[in-house]
Amino acid sequence: MCRWLAYRGGPIPTSELVLHPKHSLVAQSLDSTLGAEPVNGDGFGLGWYPVASGAGPGTPAVFRSIEPAWHDANLREVSQAVVSPLFFSHVRAAAGPPIQQTNCHPFRHENWLFMHNGYLNGFDRYRREAMLRLDAAHFPLVQGTTDSEVLFHLALANGLRDDPPAALATTVSLIEELGRAHDVTYPVQMTVAVTNGSTIWAFRYSTEGRSRSLFHSADVTALRQMYPDLERLALLAPDAHVVVSEPLTDLPGAFVEVPESSSVMIDAAGYHHQPFLAPTG
Repeated sequence: MCRWLAYRGGPIPTSELVLHPKHSLVAQSLDSTLGAEPVNGDGFGLGWYPVASGAGPGTPAVFRSIEPAWHDANLREVSQAVVSPLFFSHVRAAAGPPIQQTNCHPFRHENWLFMHNGYLNGFDRYRREAMLRLDAAHFPLVQGTTDSEVLFHLALANGLRDDPPAALATTVSLIEELGRAHDVTYPVQMTVAVTNGSTIWAFRYSTEGRSRSLFHSADVTALRQMYPDLERLALLAPDAHVVVSEPLTDLPGAFVEVPESSSVMIDAAGYHHQPFLAPTG
């Protein structure tokens, strides 16, 4: 459906991940090897936090366009100029909602960013019911027509600011309940990334247990030991961590698959894994 990446670590030009790797996000927009569609040319987005000045991560900036990522000269200019310690980027393959800027990810609210790969199956059947579960103050903030943006605002209504894994679990359970009430067998297909500007949470889940691909990078120090002559690794600080829809490189050991029905939190201490709505039987 889409491809995305999330980075946390020492400040780097966003182009180092969005543009330059062999399988960069821009490369994946034209030729994705693990995606449901090989081409993701229905728009893109880049969201980033400024280098901290001592007052916290601040409000993220967002640049979104309906142009194919591989064709947009502005993306190349912006991504090479922007240096950030935490950023999201997303390339879109529209599954029904129209190609318009308000439907491009990442979505922003206050200090939060959110992006999604997948779909809420049969969403048109229960969209009205889902929208009525939003906080009244958030209802007019939904600017586009995607299920992803509604998913974000439902998570905010369900306590995202306090406990992102619990909020996403509550939200996904709600969507599954609404979907099944409308005879949708497998309502949820998702990999999701969300951040408050300090910590990143990424989730891999689908009702049918066959979720879209998701990986995170291996420890940079270990990679330097494995590939001492690889100059690109010198650009990354030891605390650099990336979560991606599919690996950015073919190097063995560079990326680790995130397990089905699980989440990974990335903070200053590194990766923290836990189950997410895992089957109990």
